[in-house]
Amino acid sequence: MKLTNLLFVVVSLLALSTPSEAQNETETKSGQLYFTWGYNRDWYSKSNIHVYRHDANPANSYDFMLFDAKAHDKPDMWRWWYPERLTIPQYDLNVGYFFKNKPNWGIEIGWNHLKYVVTDWQNIHLQGQIHGIAINRVAPLDPDTIHLQHTNGNNYLVISAIRKQTLYTKKNFQVSAIAKAGMGPMISYTIDTILGDNDPGYFHYHGYVIAASLGVRANFSKHFFAQTDLQGGYANYTNTKLGHEHLGTAVHHFYSLQWTYELGYTVFIGKK
Repeated sequence: MKLTNLLFVVVSLLALSTPSEAQNETETKSGQLYFTWGYNRDWYSKSNIHVYRHDANPANSYDFMLFDAKAHDKPDMWRWWYPERLTIPQYDLNVGYFFKNKPNWGIEIGWNHLKYVVTDWQNIHLQGQIHGIAINRVAPLDPDTIHLQHTNGNNYLVISAIRKQTLYTKKNFQVSAIAKAGMGPMISYTIDTILGDNDPGYFHYHGYVIAASLGVRANFSKHFFAQTDLQGGYANYTNTKLGHEHLGTAVHHFYSLQWTYELGYTVFIGKK
C-alpha cells in the first residue's frame, strides 16, 4: 500500500474513535485558534520528468523524458538563528482552529516550504528529441546542461481537516495524537537550467498536492505547545515553466515524506 493511502486509512480509523471522546477529552467552552512555526526534513520518491518546448523552429524545440530521476531536500538549517533568515530553511507555518462545540475536530491552513533538488550527476535515462534530433541514452546528468530544483521552494499550500485524540492529561500538561488530511495548490519557485539556458525562477502556480499526516502534540501550559508530524504527500507538477523566457515546460509527479518539528501558541475564542 502506498504511503499516502496508508495515512488516509489511519486518519479514517482515528476519526471513527469518537465513542471514546467523552472519556478522553476535556470539556471546553471555547474555540481554540492556534499558530505553529517550525522546520522540516524531506524525502522524495523517484520521478519521471517530461520536459518540452514546441516551436516552429526546430532549433528551439525539444521534447524528452528523464526517467526515474532521484531528488533530495536542502534544509539550510545552519542559517536559521538569524531573525532575518527564518524563512531560508525548510519551514512550516500553520494556522488552525478547533471548534467550540466539537473540540476534537478542526480545520487548518498550512504553508509547507519544502525544497526539492534533482540530484546532479546521477546516471539517468534520457529519451526523446532535442532540436529535432532523436536521443535515447543513459548518462550522468550534467547541471550545466539540465538542472531542476524547486527550492524557493516546493511549496504546499494545504487546507486540512484535523482530528485530535487526547492520550494523556494532568493539569495543564496534555499529550494528544493529531491527524490531518487535506489538499491544495503548489505556489512554487523553480530554478532551472535547460540545455544551457538558465532561469533564476519566479513564483507561480505549478500544480496541486494531496497530503495526510499523523503527529503528537504536547501542551506544556494553557497556551504553549510543541508538535511533531510525519506527513505523506502526493505532489503533481503540471505547470512548471523553464528557461529565462519561460517558454519551456516540465511536468512530473512524486511522493514526499515530510518530518516536521514545531512550536505553537493557542488563543481561546468565545470563552463563557
